[in-house]
Amino acid sequence: MKIINWGIIGLGDIAHQFASQFESDNANLLGVASRTLQKAFEFSKKHDIKKAYGSYEELAYDPEIDIVYIATPNSSHYADMLMLLKAGKHVLCEKPITLNRTQLNTVLNVAQSKNLLCAEAMTIYHMPLYKELKTNIQGNKYGKLKMIHTLFGNKQVSDPTNRFYDPDLGGGALLDIGVYALSFIRYFLSSQPEVKQTTVLLNETGVDESSSFHFRNKQGEIGTAALSFIANMPIQGVIVCENAYITVSDYPRASKATVTYSNGTTEEINLGDSSKALTYEIQAISQTLLSENDFSFLSLTRDVNELIDWAAKEWEMSWVFKDEK
Repeated sequence: MKIINWGIIGLGDIAHQFASQFESDNANLLGVASRTLQKAFEFSKKHDIKKAYGSYEELAYDPEIDIVYIATPNSSHYADMLMLLKAGKHVLCEKPITLNRTQLNTVLNVAQSKNLLCAEAMTIYHMPLYKELKTNIQGNKYGKLKMIHTLFGNKQVSDPTNRFYDPDLGGGALLDIGVYALSFIRYFLSSQPEVKQTTVLLNETGVDESSSFHFRNKQGEIGTAALSFIANMPIQGVIVCENAYITVSDYPRASKATVTYSNGTTEEINLGDSSKALTYEIQAISQTLLSENDFSFLSLTRDVNELIDWAAKEWEMSWVFKDEK
């Protein structure tokens, strides 16, 4: 049986989560790379990984590596993906996949020309709970879909040296937490929004620290999002249908939803394991490489990236587009 060999570049907190949750019958975490060999060695020792590299390029040109998980800063994703794709590697890039639509189109064109997979690491697309809810909604179990509302507030210290507020590192609420909110909305909407409205409060560094969105698609379904770095809010999604509404807390990696029907009765749906969110992601992408089935959700990634690109232009955040090529 073919085994997919994975590598990781960028060895911060999310990479440790990825390595800790790496579990697949058809995949192996073979190597990790950092800008310093010592850091890569320490990471590989902690997670019992065979290979450690002192540069990203060394990993990229190792013929044993099939696919690379990119966990570098947001602003580095574009260049890192291009380097890996040109080296012949499939890539799974941590969210947001790129800062803007031009960058995404470029990397996807390179990937297509080399017959390689290029996907975004978006946990929402791979949680078993959401597959079940979407099946129920499309099967009209709760009546016609009407609205999707999302909240995500994660208070951060307003400090220009903090990566969350640093435009050079791809900071701002939209690119950090907003991509989850928009992905949740787009996953359940029947089509991409046609009507789009937004308002924003920018930090003095030029990144967004608080914003709201209002969308409507051709089916008349509405989506809203409220994001904030200046205050904590519930990390909550509410899916509103004609005969019931569905409440999901901690929606980036949710395994539980509560359905409240029009007569006041409730139903709890428990499916999947939040602590295995990255495991589901790894298994889905590995299976994509091993079969003719595509579990990358690239069309949704494109749609969300388009919404991010649109919002950044509306807000006149020119730094998001400075590296367009």
